[in-house]
Amino acid sequence: MTTTVEGPVGTGRKWGTLVIACLAVLVLNIDLTVLHLALPGLQRDLAPSATELLWIADAYGFALAGLLITMGCLGDRIGRRRLLLIGTFAFGAMSAVTAYAGSPQALIAARALLGAAGATIMPSTLSLIRNAFTDPRERTMAVGVWGGVGAIAVGLGPLVGGVLLDRFWWGSVFLINVPIMTLLLVAGRFVLVESRNPRPGRLDAAGVLLSMAGVVGVVYAIKEAAHGRWQADPAVAAVIGLGCLAAFVRRQTRLADPLIDVRLFRRIAFSGSVVVGMFAMFALVASSLIFAQYFQSVLEWSPLRAGLAGLPGALAAMAGGALAAPLITVLGRARVIAAGLGVAAAGFALYLNAGTAADYPALLLAMVPAGLGMGMALTVTSDTILASVPKERAGAASAISETATELGGALGMAVLGSVLTAAYRGDLALPASLPPAAAEAARDSLGGALAAASALPPSLAGPVVEAARQAYVHGMHVALLCGAALAAVVAVTALRALRDVPAVIEDREDA
Repeated sequence: MTTTVEGPVGTGRKWGTLVIACLAVLVLNIDLTVLHLALPGLQRDLAPSATELLWIADAYGFALAGLLITMGCLGDRIGRRRLLLIGTFAFGAMSAVTAYAGSPQALIAARALLGAAGATIMPSTLSLIRNAFTDPRERTMAVGVWGGVGAIAVGLGPLVGGVLLDRFWWGSVFLINVPIMTLLLVAGRFVLVESRNPRPGRLDAAGVLLSMAGVVGVVYAIKEAAHGRWQADPAVAAVIGLGCLAAFVRRQTRLADPLIDVRLFRRIAFSGSVVVGMFAMFALVASSLIFAQYFQSVLEWSPLRAGLAGLPGALAAMAGGALAAPLITVLGRARVIAAGLGVAAAGFALYLNAGTAADYPALLLAMVPAGLGMGMALTVTSDTILASVPKERAGAASAISETATELGGALGMAVLGSVLTAAYRGDLALPASLPPAAAEAARDSLGGALAAASALPPSLAGPVVEAARQAYVHGMHVALLCGAALAAVVAVTALRALRDVPAVIEDREDA
């Protein structure tokens, strides 16, 4: 079985495909973080309730995660170029609708549809790269650039948001997507070459519903746990989600034309890389969230300055992605992944030099190796996932990879966020004369402590703020040490599990 490719993928089209894929992932990843800075203006204009505000923040991610598997498989069936162009048009249109949403309910719906459109684009970008770059070394380099741009986008989100919100209203952070998506739509129409699975079989509708319910249920439960809201609803969601995923896997083993061929997981190169990528993202996303609060609430930097401060780490991740390709031929895939995670673990450990006073050179000393190592590891795992499956399943493989990283990121926020919170509360030493309501708010979080201190007399406010910042830095150190330990464990696991995966993986046409 082979992938149907309509027209030759010449040199110009090949590199044009990479540019389009990188620009698309840039916009999608910026959209994951840019909303955070727009929340104050959004609250002022739309006055959402606390529950509505949570759904405004999470609807995009839920829809994106829940539909990745379905859209990846749909691209294999109807054509990845066609699906990406449909998604690009939908993403641009829904960005405009989101920007001008007039009520919280309309904004929640628009954000969910925006996530659905994003789910059509994300796996298509990787699968188009897989089919355009047939030379294994070029493909690894292309995936490295793609992954590096995605890492930069996470750091650019607060920066772009800060620049726009200094001049315009909150909707501008979404409206800027419209001209970019228009450019991608026109360029993609002429540059991208279509590819699809010539004999995909019927789309498993029941499998679509089970995969969506399973992924959304699990992600919802993890996100609620990360916010300290582990009550009846998220517990029920977790049980339903895990049950649906179990039913989905069982169903896929019995179908002649499964939505996802679970036999792919029998290949150690595929399954090992999925697991390594998931846990690498676990540490990366958690550290990004931790430092967003550290820069703004401990060091009192503006969102724009905080965004700029985080860029060296993102640039280092892009450099790590580019460095991974030549290193594979020298060290092999397992050693490059292990080396990258080892360097990242050292970077996380160096964050112990960060304190309540700004010391940016010390932060750079940790930020650069952490970003460089993660860029190396994530590039090689993404490339190995794509290379270890036949071309006709590139969309499904890309979707599995992206879904695993979504779950890894959500787990990172939940687990390491909980570690930080527990360490913060254990280390917090508040004045004995503090009113009970203020003490309760301060113990809840650093943000709660700063808000409570703003209503206190100066004689109490100063000690509360100082104690909360000291406790947050202590919790940050504990969480990042856990991240360093996890990165080291995953490095050893990758070295053993992937040791037999060759440096150059030739294209496979078998099932």
